[in-house]
Amino acid sequence: MNEGSYFVGWGTLALINAGLAQGKNRSGLNWFLISLLLGPLATLCVVIIDEI
Repeated sequence: MNEGSYFVGWGTLALINAGLAQGKNRSGLNWFLISLLLGPLATLCVVIIDEI
């Protein structure tokens, strides 16, 4: 797997997290930016944390 694949996967995960956050009435943009930094950890936070 080449280095570009990691960037595509990380960006896709960030978009998925933004969609999940919007579905829970949270800011999609904020969670997108958080996801760019934290990646899979942000996914866990979006799914598990009820209110922030």
